Amino acid sequence: MTNLDAGSIVDVVRSVVQSKGLTALRSLVDDMSADECERIAYQWRGLWARPCSENDDGTYSGQLPPDVPWDVWLICAGRGFGKTRTGAEWVREEVKKQPLRFAFVGQDPTDARAVMINGDSGIMAVTPENERPTYNPSTKLINWRNGSQAEVHSAHNFEALRGPQFHRAWIDEMAAFRYQQQTWDNLTFGMRLVATDGSQPKTCITTTPRPGRLLKEIIDDPGTVVTSGSTYENISNLSAAFIRRVIRRYEGTALGAQELYARLLDEVEGALWSREILEQHRVQDQPDLKRIVVAVDPMVRATENARRRVAPPETGVIVAGLGYDGHGYVLGDLSVTNAKPDVWARRVIAGYHDHRADRVVGEVNNGGDMVEDVIHTRDHRVPFKMVHASRGKRVRAEPISSLYQQGKVHHVGVFADLETQLCAWTGADGEPSPDRLDALVWAMTELMLGTPEAEDINYDATIGRGTNEWGKA
Repeated sequence: MTNLDAGSIVDVVRSVVQSKGLTALRSLVDDMSADECERIAYQWRGLWARPCSENDDGTYSGQLPPDVPWDVWLICAGRGFGKTRTGAEWVREEVKKQPLRFAFVGQDPTDARAVMINGDSGIMAVTPENERPTYNPSTKLINWRNGSQAEVHSAHNFEALRGPQFHRAWIDEMAAFRYQQQTWDNLTFGMRLVATDGSQPKTCITTTPRPGRLLKEIIDDPGTVVTSGSTYENISNLSAAFIRRVIRRYEGTALGAQELYARLLDEVEGALWSREILEQHRVQDQPDLKRIVVAVDPMVRATENARRRVAPPETGVIVAGLGYDGHGYVLGDLSVTNAKPDVWARRVIAGYHDHRADRVVGEVNNGGDMVEDVIHTRDHRVPFKMVHASRGKRVRAEPISSLYQQGKVHHVGVFADLETQLCAWTGADGEPSPDRLDALVWAMTELMLGTPEAEDINYDATIGRGTNEWGKA
């Protein structure tokens, strides 16, 4: 094949892919020269990308942008679909047309750098070496040889999007942003540059769906086109470990419908929380608070959940405060998955200091003194309160759910994973342990119902080895 030109090489590979599948392609590549492999490696459109097609519901499938006018291309698809690769390849195609100014927006700087820029499917990986841009971490700028430039922004620092203006934007995993609305609003005001070819500003969003007001508003906007798809569309390119640990574990579950099939989940019948209530009482700014606690529900049921393959083991870590208005405010979800005690303890301690909390509250039903010990081994100054549940989770959660319904608890921003758990958990047999929900219940019980007389809680040790007194309001 060494005498074939680039177009002929692509034609041969395409025909093999279509007729014989990836196994035959790998055999074909084994016989290619390095130069021939280089020619086909970056042929996204027409070879590697799944072509675009319209679905009956007006959405699209595939990994190429729909050939219709649009302002926002929302790629709302399951884990492993190839969303990041699709977004990065769209950026690459746009840059090749003309000099453009981009905004890259990730959840935080680490995510943006590790996924959008340097990830396995990021912009550096999908670009041939002779076209590859440079990235300066200190200035957070990506520069291409034709003069195109991308500013890398973080949803945690959404104010930095005030002022800059762009031709194009790529947002990754927007549905997981805590400050979704503020990030979207500030970016939208900056999407005002018309390209040299006369094309209007365009934004590509690559995300796994999470129910929320903003995502629904974007979907309903007439300037949005939606590409949807499931994990299974890209299954031939996924590792056996991913298939075993993720697909088999979540298939047939509510979380699997969201994470694998990209379905927007509403609340489950019988759940104590609803999306409507969460949205109705959500706030964007933290008020003055008279008490702050960090609640931890340790990962003590890991083996049970793992054995049943219903969910990865989590340690719930929730930061919450009590306002002078008597209302509760959720300030942070620091929960971790598959974490050893040292890892979640450091999260708890960091949350305590970062939020200037008054104390840590920890469930010790199964962990005993281990929870207190692991925290105080790392920082003996942290006031710790052990709590022991004598009743079931749903009974404990119902009073807190009632406070939400009365409009007395507010989420400061969006906590996507916590809110999914709140609106999906019913307490039915076989459901995984809701560790984020549990930690939230402990936090709000301490702040709003926390008296030694509370019938569901046995306060085994009030302070532990930290500060000696709980401040009174």
